[in-house]
Amino acid sequence: MSLVPKRIDFDDFFDDFFPLERKTFYKNEELKCDIYEKDGKYHLEMDIPGFDKNDINVECENGYLTITASKNQEKDDSTKKYIRKERSFNKYQRSFYIGDVDSKDIKADFKNGILNVIVPILDRKENKSKIEIN
Repeated sequence: MSLVPKRIDFDDFFDDFFPLERKTFYKNEELKCDIYEKDGKYHLEMDIPGFDKNDINVECENGYLTITASKNQEKDDSTKKYIRKERSFNKYQRSFYIGDVDSKDIKADFKNGILNVIVPILDRKENKSKIEIN
């Protein structure tokens, strides 16, 4: 319960008829993901609902894995009279530094709105030494 009265306006009027939460999936136009290590590989799971496989691009360049999801704007249908139009068709992109991995070793799968990318873990040699200060 709020002690501050709710402002009544046209937008609030339709909230009573369409009880939807006002959450933005792409907060700050950032694709949300989980990354974990399993069986000597990194696994990246990213939610990209509402997109088709053809709307998603996965690239590896200069040690960066870049995932881009974009859709074309729907054509305006003059017979539709929108009461509310919240969906937008933008380009969403996120990059991750993965190092010098051969892109042929990276696997990607998209199913039910979830993108799964598997990246092999590089065998990194410890290149650490103490530098004496003069």
